[in-house]
Amino acid sequence: MSTTPSADLRRGQPDPDGPRTIRTVIVAATAALAGFLFGFDTAVINGAVRAIGEQFEASSLVLGFSVASALIGCAIGAWNAGRIADRYGRIRVMLIASSLFVISALGCGLAFSLYDLVLWRVVGGLGVGAASVIAPAYIAEIAPARLRGRLGSLQQMAIVIGIFVALLSNYALVSFSGGASNVMFGLETWRWMFLAELVPALLYGVLALTIPESPRFLVAKKDFKQAADVLRKFVGGDVHAKIEQIRKTLEGKPDRPSFKMIRGAAVGLAPIVWVGIFLSVFQQFTGINVIFYYSTVLWQAVGFTEQNALAITVITSVTNILTTIAAIMLIDKIGRKPLLLIGASGQFLCLGTLAVLFGIAPVVDGVPELGSTAPIALIAANLFVVFFGISWGPVVWVMLGEMFDNRIRAMAISVAAAAQWAANFFISMTFPALADIGLAVAYGFYTVCAFLAIFFVLKFIRETKGIELEDMDKLEATYAHSKG
Repeated sequence: MSTTPSADLRRGQPDPDGPRTIRTVIVAATAALAGFLFGFDTAVINGAVRAIGEQFEASSLVLGFSVASALIGCAIGAWNAGRIADRYGRIRVMLIASSLFVISALGCGLAFSLYDLVLWRVVGGLGVGAASVIAPAYIAEIAPARLRGRLGSLQQMAIVIGIFVALLSNYALVSFSGGASNVMFGLETWRWMFLAELVPALLYGVLALTIPESPRFLVAKKDFKQAADVLRKFVGGDVHAKIEQIRKTLEGKPDRPSFKMIRGAAVGLAPIVWVGIFLSVFQQFTGINVIFYYSTVLWQAVGFTEQNALAITVITSVTNILTTIAAIMLIDKIGRKPLLLIGASGQFLCLGTLAVLFGIAPVVDGVPELGSTAPIALIAANLFVVFFGISWGPVVWVMLGEMFDNRIRAMAISVAAAAQWAANFFISMTFPALADIGLAVAYGFYTVCAFLAIFFVLKFIRETKGIELEDMDKLEATYAHSKG
């Protein structure tokens, strides 16, 4: 391993073809498979919730905890992924996450009680948490600035496709067997829902071995020759100058990463880290994951059959995919901040509509009867997904991957992602209890959060479109000197 970048660059042989967009897209898409497993693992529980509750005779509080238990693992996995990534590399974290997904799929599919099901869900959550950190960090570090928004959005695209495939496979299995509780090939259908994750989990691990390590990590480890080769193939330009620029931004970074790196004067943390935390929390506090974790139960509760409720959920996930495609097309053109404002405003209106509809609906045997307003509720729910999919879904992951400077990126994303999973856990855990009080109360809370998110974006978010990663320290300085 060399310690002098200029010597390595003189010896390195340039790629005659230079950087190619398709090559970068393929590598970014491979890293984004983490997002696919992220989406699949968190959504697969959707079609199994009721069957699990019936089989293990769980109360609504215990059932809520079993659904949300994976999120405990997600927070722990995210919290630790940055340190592992900084010490051992981005690819190593991907391989660890793949192994955790495999173990979780097998454990959940063969669970013999609610207790060990929770354990295996937590194991899967560790993989999801690690994946939620490493995918945006890796994609941001290997993508040229002009493509970074679109390539970073592949993370969200993979998440929503993972959600779609999980819900579609749930729907197909229930259609084949006749119900999530019915036995199929010796096992209850809900168990096959979990076992289906084995295929993408193994594929992710295999493909992770085929992509290069992050050039920013390689420079941090003083492997300048390999860093030059990666930059030459995927970023282009003056590779020597880029390595020197990266190296300067890494000055002062300790060999053993720790959370001391992100400390600051703003209640113990650097101000920009707090911005990342609140971005993550607001993404969850508008209740998006209630749609994906509980939508089947929700639509059954207002009169739809199990099969029709699953079909509605699949349609919702298709909507999410289409809007994410739109976000990919727009994010590098109109910017991150405008999309966040559009999304928060649209979510506020849709959630407010749902809160009002559930509030005025008569309650019969504890269930709101939407009656003629059911189509309006369906439209509002799907429009909510549209506004989320075009904004807060992809934009938050893109910004978390790019807004921090090279020295603190992995650690800062770990903290922000852990906060996101903690917020996700809170929302998922409290929804059943809030729904028991009234769906209007639940959606009223999410409406208030969407309203607050509008003002957060206006006051605290700085545009990152087109800024080189090595210039993000200047963005950080604007937060450090801001009185807001």
